[in-house]
Amino acid sequence: MDRRIRVLVVDDSALVRQTLSEILSSDPEIEVVGTASDPFAAAARMKQVAPDVLTLDIEMPRMSGLEFLEKLMKQHPIPVVVCSSVAESGSAVMFEALSRGAVEVIEKPKLGTRKFFEESRVRICDAVKAAAKAKLKPRTELRHVVEERHTADAVLAAPGAKVAPTTATERVIVIGASTGGTEALLEVLSHMPASSPGIVVVQHMPEHFTATFADRLNGHCAMEVREARDRDAVVSGLVLIAPGNRHMLLKRAGTVYSVEVRDGPLVARHRPSVDVLFRSAARYAGPNAVGVILTGMGDDGARGMAEMKQAGAATIAQDEATCVVFGMPNEAIKRGAVDRVLPLGRIADVLVQLSREPRVTASPVSR
Repeated sequence: MDRRIRVLVVDDSALVRQTLSEILSSDPEIEVVGTASDPFAAAARMKQVAPDVLTLDIEMPRMSGLEFLEKLMKQHPIPVVVCSSVAESGSAVMFEALSRGAVEVIEKPKLGTRKFFEESRVRICDAVKAAAKAKLKPRTELRHVVEERHTADAVLAAPGAKVAPTTATERVIVIGASTGGTEALLEVLSHMPASSPGIVVVQHMPEHFTATFADRLNGHCAMEVREARDRDAVVSGLVLIAPGNRHMLLKRAGTVYSVEVRDGPLVARHRPSVDVLFRSAARYAGPNAVGVILTGMGDDGARGMAEMKQAGAATIAQDEATCVVFGMPNEAIKRGAVDRVLPLGRIADVLVQLSREPRVTASPVSR
C-alpha cells in the first residue's frame, strides 16, 4: 500500500483496546483509525472511518465475534485478524473463525519481559500487514523499535559443518506455511496416501493452538497427523506439526530421521521458523528431501529453500493465483530456490510422484 494500513480495533476490554492501539501505532506502516467495544459499535464506526483491517475479539457482549465475523463477510467483506485469549486453549472456535473468513488468528498481547512483549508486537503487526494484503474468501509508553532480525544461524549453524556420510535413502517432505496455510495444508495433506513418506510441517501459529490444528487435520487425512514432540521419529505415514512458539529441526542418526523441538529467538520474525526447518532438511536429508513453501506473508523459508536446492533437494512453491498471500513463495522464487511453481490443487499429486522416484544413496550435505 502507498499509505498506512488503517486498522479498527474491536474488543470489549478498554485495556486491550488501548494496548493493541499502542502496539499497532508503534509501527510506521499502520494507523489505528478507531476502536469499538462491541460489534454494534464497530459497525457504526466502520461507516465513519473505512478501515482496511479489523482486529476482532471473539468473546464480546451483545453479539459474539464469530457472529459478527459471519455477518461482516456477507455484507461488507474486510480482512479480519482475530485477536483473542481463546487461542491460548487451542479452542476449535479458532478454526471456526478461519472458516468464517478470518485471515489470521493471534493471541492477545500479554504482560511479561520486554523481550516477550516485543515478540508479541512483531507478531501482531505482521498479522495486520499480512491481512491487508490477503485475498478474501466469499505497560510503558510504546515506541517503534527496530528489532534484531535473526536468521536461521541463531538456531542452527550455517552450512559448512560436516555431517558424517550416510546411506540413508528415505524420502522426507518438509512444508512451510503462514497466512492462509491452515486451509492450504488441509488441501495438500488430505490428498496424501497413508503410504507417503514422513512429512514435517511448520505453520506459523500461536502457542497451544497447533495440537488442535493437528487433531483437525488428522480427522481428514489418511496419514496420521499430530503435534511434534522432541525426538519423534519421522516415518512413513506420519505428519508432524511444529508446536507453536517452538522451533523444529529435522535431525538424523544413521539412517533414522527424527525431529528436535527447541527454544530460540524469532527467526525471520517467527518461531517456529520455516528457514530453520528447511536448513536442517538441507543438512540432514539433502537430495532425499522435498521442500514445499505455501501461502504466507514475508520471506520466512526463502533462504532455507535455497539451501535445500543447493543440497540437491526437490523444491516446490505454491503459485500466486491460489495463495492467500503470495509472499513467502514469491521470495523463494525470486531467490531461484524453486524447481516447480504449482497451483495448490496439484501439489499433492506431484509429491506422490516424487516420493516414488529412485532415492539417492549419499551424504546429504558434507560441506
